[in-house]
Amino acid sequence: MKNKKIKYAQSRLQKKILLLSALLLLSAVVWFDKTFHPYLKTPLSTQKTQDVNDWDKYNEKSFIVVKVVDGDTIDINIPDATYATTRIRLLGVDTPETKNPHTKVMYFGPEASKFTTDTVLGQIVFVIMDKKSKPRDKYHRLLCHIRLADGRILNEELISQGFGYADTRFPHSFYEKYI
Repeated sequence: MKNKKIKYAQSRLQKKILLLSALLLLSAVVWFDKTFHPYLKTPLSTQKTQDVNDWDKYNEKSFIVVKVVDGDTIDINIPDATYATTRIRLLGVDTPETKNPHTKVMYFGPEASKFTTDTVLGQIVFVIMDKKSKPRDKYHRLLCHIRLADGRILNEELISQGFGYADTRFPHSFYEKYI
């Protein structure tokens, strides 16, 4: 009788350990997805074919901005690979971070995001690709300049209004002007 109780207790302990292990594994998967999902957005099967068609698909065409991710990143209303929208990283400008999971919200980041939101969210914009730049960054976001309906360039406005600074990591046609 005592052996049965011991075996029963061991069996329950093993089940609890197994359940706890499964919960820890699930928590790790959820954490990994929340931490790295924005950087793993584009499926590998579409990465090579996108660059070839980007110029035809986007350059000098108008789109509606459907989301502002932060001051220098927006989404427009055209599908990209398997996604309902296209993510754009503004070329030649960098604004303080507000959404990076590895850093705190940076000073003046919310103001830069608000400026971009107030300027383009729900508005028609024109995508301007740049021959001196690669069409995509390492996260497969489209790299380009955004021309507003009144002719101003959003990238330049962010710098001239003090919401961002010249990003010198990538060559582009307005490099000297932005500096």
